[in-house]
Amino acid sequence: MFSLSLFNDILRPFNTSYRCWSVSMLPGSEREDVERGGKIIMPPSALDTLTRLNINYPMLFKLTNRRSNRQTHCGVLEFIADEDKIYIPYWMMKNLLLDEGDMVQVESVSLEVATFSKFQPQNSEFLDITNPKAVLENCLRNFACLTTGDVIAIKYNQKIYEMCVLETKPGNAVSIIECDMNVEFAAPVGYQEPNHEKTTATEDMMVDPADLMPEPTGFIAFKGSGNRLDGKKKKDNTDDPLNQIKPAYQRGIPDYNYTLGTIQFLRNIRPVINDKENENQDEFKPFAGSGSVLKTKAKKK
Repeated sequence: MFSLSLFNDILRPFNTSYRCWSVSMLPGSEREDVERGGKIIMPPSALDTLTRLNINYPMLFKLTNRRSNRQTHCGVLEFIADEDKIYIPYWMMKNLLLDEGDMVQVESVSLEVATFSKFQPQNSEFLDITNPKAVLENCLRNFACLTTGDVIAIKYNQKIYEMCVLETKPGNAVSIIECDMNVEFAAPVGYQEPNHEKTTATEDMMVDPADLMPEPTGFIAFKGSGNRLDGKKKKDNTDDPLNQIKPAYQRGIPDYNYTLGTIQFLRNIRPVINDKENENQDEFKPFAGSGSVLKTKAKKK
């Protein structure tokens, strides 16, 4: 009878209830390595019990909150917790709807190796990362398994990104230890495709800088009006490119002495022209050039 009961104890899986606490409540220095991954810290008595039971390695566990009927899967990192206590990452407590000190059931399980997983970022800022797959692969090294429906947290460049596990294959819970897994990303929550119609509308509304230049003043060659020989009125051809002369666009000179917080009220002041320079400059007169005769007259004898 004694040997039979001992044999049954060896085949019995690990199934125990513990009080759950977040990693921030763990005595000693802050453990960021536990918070970034998907592994928990258990008491030494759990290791003693697990070594005497018939379980598969690596050690994987299913955490269940019976009050809310929520469950997830995880691995174990260390066996240094106080008796009847376990310490788990905060994101895992949120998925299980647990508060500090609540009871959680821990059961040893055996999971299939992952072949495919699909994630959905909970914020569009995740798209700003240059290589998101490489970042996710590096962060998943601290995880032992994935569960469909969980919202895991990864840390990159001092920022926390939440990722929802939409799908896992070949099952709803898989092991990701030493596996070749294909990863896909869904559109982040709140992400909207860029509207190309608005882009083209803004391009159409762009103004040509030449249109903002003042109209030319003074003499313009061939700008006068004409008359018909038969006395009829001449039709105005507004589409004629000669009638749509635009001044050349000239870029202004920036004010390099500008200081932030100051406002300058500039007025159009006519430049002062020196009278001596004005005298030396000849004004333009149309058709005022000199002419020459191609054929010279013969001299009379």
